[in-house]
Amino acid sequence: MTIPKPADLQRIELTRHFKACVPFLRHDTLQRVVDLIFAMVTARSVNQSDLCAHLPGVSSLDAKRRRVERGYRDPQLTESVFLAFLLALLPPGKLLLSMDRTTWERGESPLNLLVLGVVLHGYTVPLVWTALDHDGNSGTVRRIQLVSRLLKALPAARWKGLVADREFIGGEWFRFLRRKGIKRAIRIRKNAVVDELRVDAWFGDLKVGEVRCLAERANVYGEVMQVVATRSPAGDLVAIATDFSVWDTCVLYRARWSVECTFASLKVRGFDLERTGITRPDRLERLFGLVILAWVSCLRVGVWLQAHVPIKVKAHGRPAMSLVRYGAEQLCNALRWNLPELPGLIRLLSMPFHVPGAV
Repeated sequence: MTIPKPADLQRIELTRHFKACVPFLRHDTLQRVVDLIFAMVTARSVNQSDLCAHLPGVSSLDAKRRRVERGYRDPQLTESVFLAFLLALLPPGKLLLSMDRTTWERGESPLNLLVLGVVLHGYTVPLVWTALDHDGNSGTVRRIQLVSRLLKALPAARWKGLVADREFIGGEWFRFLRRKGIKRAIRIRKNAVVDELRVDAWFGDLKVGEVRCLAERANVYGEVMQVVATRSPAGDLVAIATDFSVWDTCVLYRARWSVECTFASLKVRGFDLERTGITRPDRLERLFGLVILAWVSCLRVGVWLQAHVPIKVKAHGRPAMSLVRYGAEQLCNALRWNLPELPGLIRLLSMPFHVPGAV
């Protein structure tokens, strides 16, 4: 009789949690997902060659490479599967959503992902995403499709609102969000027309750090909304079409930058997403789902550790490392050496995040 090793027991435990989220998936498929998550965490990479040496077992590197390829090509790993895993980690209550794109190039192939996620602990946790078959901005139809997909699993009553940058504007888009009951805080361009005047005509005299709003709500892309504006330290005019109060708009829109932190920690500062050789849209979406599961595992551990042993703050006033890196280092070390704290860290991966500000 073969006795499982401690690390194998932890993989089995996480596989059982995933099975509870998606009972229709085969056990071997889920086991492969868990193995890929742990390999990505320890390798800090999505590159197939890098992952092979981090997969468990004594099989050859060629066999492990085929195992990685099967994971990236497995048609069972759909958007609904990844969403089920991620929804289980969300805290109760209303959630702020953020939409943005991340792009990079592989040879002559531009890779372009439209992402919608929830803002948590200084990051945006991607929930749904779609690979665009072109470079440049997303279209209204693709945005509406993405939001509609998430609404099926996360109703509008759970949404505090949606924040987005200047790319995500337009009358049809704004109307769709209102009809779905989703509050908006979306930056608009300085040449956008609000009640027959350009935004920079309304707010052109704003000083750096000053915040101002219109005396009353106005017509913005055919929708009646408030407009809140400020001048950034760089001198840029930042105007936000919003359904929130002035104060809430400033606080919530500032959280939009969390998505940039997410993308940075997925790329060169984290999992080296840009090194992937995958360009087919369906496989790219599947790869993104797998790396998000690895990334959110690191964030989950980092958030828990921060509540118990806070990250040191350097002399310049900034933390010594990010929450994702903090969690990644601890989880990687525990996986590599089968440390006593590994079972507790693995259990964390099946527990929802706490509400920001609570412990």
